[in-house]
Formats: sequence, C-alpha cells, structure tokens
Amino acid sequence: MDPVMALAGLGVGIVVGLTGMGGGALMTPILVLFFGVPPLAAVSSDLAASAVMKPFGGWVHARRGTVNWALVRWLCLGSVPSAFAGVLLMRALGNGEEVQDIVRVALGVALLLAVVGLLLKSYKSGKSEKSDKPLIVRPVPTVLLGALGGVVVGMTSVGSGSLIIVILLALYPMLRPNDLVGTDLVQAIPLVAAAALGHAFFGDLKLDLAAAVLVGSIPGVLIGARLSSRAPAGVVRAALVIVLIASALKLFEVPTATVGAVVAATTVAAVLIGLRRRSAVAASVPPTPAEPAAALVTGRDQPQDRRTEDETHPKGAQSQ
Repeated sequence: MDPVMALAGLGVGIVVGLTGMGGGALMTPILVLFFGVPPLAAVSSDLAASAVMKPFGGWVHARRGTVNWALVRWLCLGSVPSAFAGVLLMRALGNGEEVQDIVRVALGVALLLAVVGLLLKSYKSGKSEKSDKPLIVRPVPTVLLGALGGVVVGMTSVGSGSLIIVILLALYPMLRPNDLVGTDLVQAIPLVAAAALGHAFFGDLKLDLAAAVLVGSIPGVLIGARLSSRAPAGVVRAALVIVLIASALKLFEVPTATVGAVVAATTVAAVLIGLRRRSAVAASVPPTPAEPAAALVTGRDQPQDRRTEDETHPKGAQSQ
C-alpha cells in the first residue's frame, strides 16, 4: 500500500467532506497523472472508494441536520438507475472517447457557470440564507436532472458531487451552502454505489488501489464534513468556488502547475475579500449605546446611595 497515495486520499477526502464534490474530478486525475494508474482502473477504483467514503461525511451532516431528505429522495429516484445505465451505455459505445470528451468539456462549462452563480449569490448578500421559509421541492425537474447526473457519473465517474451541486444551485438557489453540501453528500452515496457496481461488473476494479485511497480519504472526509457542517456559510461558499474552478480546469485538461497557481491566487483573493468584508461589517456596526454603561454605573452607585440613606435616617431618627 502506497503511503503517498493514502496521503493524496486524505487531501481529497477533506475537500469532499468540506464541499461535497471533487472526488472524481480530483482523485481520478491524481491516480492517472501521478501514480500511472490506467484510466479505467482509476475510474473504477475511485468510484469504489467514494462509495465507502461518502457515507462517513453524509453521517456527519445528517447528525448536524444539514441534509434536505426530500431532495435526496427525488434526486436518487432519477440518478441511481441512470448511473447503472450510464455504465451500460459506455460499454455499448465501445471506446467512446469522443463522447467522453464532449461530456467532459460540457461538465467543465457547467462548473464554471456554477462558480458564476455562487459569486452572484454572494454579491446579493445571501438574503435567502437567513430566510426561515421552508424549501419547496419540485419533484419532476429534480428527478430528471438527477437522472442526467447519474448518466454522466456512470459514463465518466465525474459529477456525483460537482454536477449535482450545479443542479441544486440551478433549481434551488435559496438552499444554504451547508445544506447544499450535506444534501449533495448524502444523495451521492447510492449514486456512486450504483456506478461502482456497474464498473465492477464490466470494468477493471482494483481493490488494492481503492483500499489505499480509503485509508486516507475516510479520516479526511470526516474532518472536512465536520468543518463544513459548522463553518460559516461564506467559508463553505468560498471553498466551493475554489474546488469548482480547480475541477473545471482539470476537466479542460489544463496543466497541473497552472491549476495550482490559479487555485493559490483564488484562495488568496478569497481570504482578502473575507478580511475586507469583516472589517467593513465591523466598521458598520453602531457604537454601543451609552445607556447600558450608565445603567451599570447607576447600578453600582445605587447600593452606595442606599447605604448612605440607611446610615443617615437612623441617626436623624435618634436625634429626633
């Protein structure tokens, strides 16, 4: 078992737990580019590892109450059978490299559109995050788009988190970032399991590769899920934007060094924007009213006044 591969699984697990996405879009290219794993074995092994890893992150979010179970049910109704069908479709198409290239590029464009949506939502101050109105689930479009996500996952192993994130953002922009991540993680469990089962039947599943990834990814996803379920919405949104950009660039086959530079620049920009917003909020907070302080002073002075009166009146009474 390669400890470096387990360490890579730890990093990817933290990203998946924090954002609900990045497993297929990050782990599969890492296995192929850095460890020389054949693409089919990388896809199958990553799906098998995700099928075991994601329940841990989903369990943390379920305990924190950041899962919309109605959305999970409708998404799974469409995505689970279509994921297995996607594997069968790829086997029927043979090599299908052109089809996979089209799907890969289309998914990359969708991820960038999701970034634009998240930034626009952040610009509008996220008023929906503070709304107490219940989320109204639309079953038919949710099932249909879940089925679309399932086919893509079955064909490419990418999209169980990223594509579903795009779907949820498009259909339910009022969904809080924490609930978005939790719902996406839980719905991905049966989706990835169905795709992994299909690849186990028809693909080249390497259990030793899956085990090496799981050694690091299970604790990683637990750490990331705990951070995500407790972190402020702005932090989760920034993490989503960074991972979406990195995943889109990898889908466009941008060199790894360039992806790293863009991610580093985006992270620095997110930190600076967060600090600037925090200072702006602190500056806009009105000063503490003087009344509570006066009340405290009065409260401290009143016992002294009472004691003075208590000491004065008996003497006046005795003099009388």
